[in-house]
Amino acid sequence: MKLNDAVFGAIFLALSLLVLWSIQGYPKIPGQNVGPAAFPGVAASILAVCSLLLIVQGVRSRDGAPWFQRGAWMSAPRQLIAFAITVAGLLLYVLASEKLGFLITGVLMLASLMLALRVRLITAVVVAVVATLVIHIAFYKGLRVPLPWGVLPVLY
Repeated sequence: MKLNDAVFGAIFLALSLLVLWSIQGYPKIPGQNVGPAAFPGVAASILAVCSLLLIVQGVRSRDGAPWFQRGAWMSAPRQLIAFAITVAGLLLYVLASEKLGFLITGVLMLASLMLALRVRLITAVVVAVVATLVIHIAFYKGLRVPLPWGVLPVLY
């Protein structure tokens, strides 16, 4: 699938404007010039400028080409199944991670995607378990992000 740069520019511009609008409600910190809205505001402003440049470039380089071209992968069943599993995995995480936990949900997501891409069963399971554990340790211990435990007891 190929989208013209102007389309991506418009999407990113809308995203940056949404961020700039939403940070208006962030609280101010008394006695400080920099508050919680500073970093998202700077990042969204830079994204908006880059988005405008992308829109200009996309419109200039179009030369009658379509805004959207269907890619070859959209006709391949295996890639469509992998795409559907990716979307389903993200939905599964959003809907079930609190009940099942990050570890179980992560292993299910990674293993199912690797199996859809024809990775051998034992390899898919081992890589899914190891990758999920590494990600969990990095976020839980390194970044101090409390990931949901779900049905598993708290191990740390």
